[in-house]
Amino acid sequence: MQNRICSLFNIDYPIISGGMVWCSGWRLASTVSNAGGLGLIGAGSMHPETLHEHIVKCKKATNKPFGVNIPLLYPEIEKVIPIILEEKVPIVFTSAGNPKTWTPLLQAHGIKVAHVVSSSKFARKCEEAGVDAIVAEGFEAGGHNGREETTTLCLLPAVRQATSLPLIAAGGIGTGAAMAAVMALGAEGVQIGTRFALTEESSAHPNFKNLCLNLNEGDTQLVLKKLAPTRLAKSNFLNKIRSAEDAGASADQLKEILGKGRAKKGIFEGDLQEGEMEIGQIAALFHESQSATEIIQEIITDYRNTVITLKQDLF
Repeated sequence: MQNRICSLFNIDYPIISGGMVWCSGWRLASTVSNAGGLGLIGAGSMHPETLHEHIVKCKKATNKPFGVNIPLLYPEIEKVIPIILEEKVPIVFTSAGNPKTWTPLLQAHGIKVAHVVSSSKFARKCEEAGVDAIVAEGFEAGGHNGREETTTLCLLPAVRQATSLPLIAAGGIGTGAAMAAVMALGAEGVQIGTRFALTEESSAHPNFKNLCLNLNEGDTQLVLKKLAPTRLAKSNFLNKIRSAEDAGASADQLKEILGKGRAKKGIFEGDLQEGEMEIGQIAALFHESQSATEIIQEIITDYRNTVITLKQDLF
């Protein structure tokens, strides 16, 4: 496949593995890149020295392009940016902040920058900031979401109208058929989180993976809207949050219940009782553990078959 996303990142397939906290380490990133996609290391759950270690290991594990995802609200970002520059990471995905802050510096060092948005309004701001590509993420996605609660199929056409930049779709995408659908709406690539979070190479705890591989339709919910909307899988902690919200808990009360380290406890340590299980709606479609390589091959085959079927049916 060849399009603007493949050319921009020098990859074979326009498939990006999301830079997910506690899931996206060097093993997952390098495997996705070696399979022809773009693997991202998730900096959001790493101390600077840990991120440096993962970048070095990823460079040894692949000679293909890979990237780092940085939430711009990351408290130690001033220490992270120099590491990325020194290690000559070729691609950076940013989110949760103003892309104008770091994009010029990163690009001045030859780094391609993509920024994640949840609305066409912020897509226009990305274009003004000069980013190289935009990720439009619908509220089906796991983890932290935009406040707009716009679905991917509604968000993509709006963002496509708002900007001419290379566009990557995210949120609720896990199959080749879904990839074909978002391509029809103007996307030129897909960022997939949930499905890669459950792979053999993901650094998530087996308990977390097993829970998510046994979810059914409707087993995730967007909660914590008074703080930062977050999609979680059913669990004891989700029930606790829902009960508090139903009782009219304030933002401060929710912060107290949330505490610190909930995502690490759930995703990385596998505490199914007190952990925060961030995962997307699409998890309900998948019930088998796979490697990242198998998933990319399956998605590409499914995408090609879907396109052929559509052509046959329509023409």
